[in-house]
Amino acid sequence: MSVQGKSKHRPNKASAPQSANKSANKSAKQSAKQSAKKSAKKSAKKSRPKSKLSKARSRTAGSSRAATHFPKRHEVLFKPERKAYVRRVQSKEAVEACVFCAALASGPSFESLLVYRNEHAMVVLNKFPYNNGHVLILPTRHVGDLLQLTEAESHAIQALLTKSVAALKDMYTPSGFNIGINLGAAAGAGIPQHLHWHVVPRWSGDTNFFPLIGGTKVVVETLELTYQRLLPYFSA
Repeated sequence: MSVQGKSKHRPNKASAPQSANKSANKSAKQSAKQSAKKSAKKSAKKSRPKSKLSKARSRTAGSSRAATHFPKRHEVLFKPERKAYVRRVQSKEAVEACVFCAALASGPSFESLLVYRNEHAMVVLNKFPYNNGHVLILPTRHVGDLLQLTEAESHAIQALLTKSVAALKDMYTPSGFNIGINLGAAAGAGIPQHLHWHVVPRWSGDTNFFPLIGGTKVVVETLELTYQRLLPYFSA
């Protein structure tokens, strides 16, 4: 066997350290990639906006901390004798903001929609009628509690309800009437501070697809014409 033949099968001692270095470099690169991914995730979490729940928790924690310091930072002055004054102011503001009281103060006219008034009750045309001839019967006094009506006010309201039905029957010959009151905001009263009874003429078939589907009520007569037609019935 020749010397050249033996050298072909002799192991290369220098290749072993090179392969070890390659594997070490490979593992170092992998660990570097993993650490970079972890740091990227942490930074993304920090920069991510807080959720509504976490914001609410932080606000609650802040308010609870502030509440514990309240007695030290605030003083309370109890003045129960001012309660009557506050009630008087609130009552005055409620009357001034009431559209029915404003109409009463203006007097009968189309602008105020006040058709008729006497000492204890009045008739007002509804600004947003469900049907032609939709009127409201009210006490002239600003009162929102049915049980606070006087006997004279109750009689005057009932008399105007009867007179309104008679007038509207003669004007429109309706098939029927809806007459009633929504007592309190929870019952649907738009202005619960001032009692008002609705008188609505009804006809067979007046509830059609327009109010049911389109949410729109068609009223074929203008408010001004209705007002002018009502006046003669209450001026006599």
